[in-house]
Amino acid sequence: MNVIIFGATGSVGRHLVEQSLRDGHTVTAFARDPSVLELTHANLTHRAGDVLDAAAVQAAIAGHDAVMVALGAGRKGAVRAAGTRNVIAGMTRHGLRRLVCASTLGVGDSYPALNFFWKRIMFGLLLRDAFADHQAQEDAIRESGLDWVIVRPGAYTDGPATGVYKTGFAPAEKNIALKISRADVARFMLEQLTGTTWLRRAPGLSY
Repeated sequence: MNVIIFGATGSVGRHLVEQSLRDGHTVTAFARDPSVLELTHANLTHRAGDVLDAAAVQAAIAGHDAVMVALGAGRKGAVRAAGTRNVIAGMTRHGLRRLVCASTLGVGDSYPALNFFWKRIMFGLLLRDAFADHQAQEDAIRESGLDWVIVRPGAYTDGPATGVYKTGFAPAEKNIALKISRADVARFMLEQLTGTTWLRRAPGLSY
């Protein structure tokens, strides 16, 4: 599959690039400076561009089969929603259907799964703007009409891909660790490129 990854140089994006290549996909890494990946591969194309530049995004999407979005919280929490809207517009323009996007546990109906610390301190105070950006991003995806999967991981860790984690748990589930490795998140996202179990759904991920 010919896949383009937005946010390719971020902490999850890097795993997506590496794992996609190992899986045999042809990959375009889209970022303002994709060279920081310090990775070369016969099936990897570095595409420099700003996700907030609608024309650049649209041009980059042409010719691909699917899109993965792993945008970070840069530029004061104003990238995820705006950038994803540009991605959606580009996909619609070029007839792409499959969109897999990393969000966060706590958005929408998964909010009850969070503990006091994440509700009141992190998302309620320290990461309020980033949380709102996630919410707006998810709203845009749900309204897109595309074949989307929104992935809602707990807090990221630097551990390896284990393949052993919980997903599909109830919104108010309390028996979860509220954390998961970036490598496991990337693996789950890649499975959604062709899977149908979570189509137009937003599963949580956590150990």
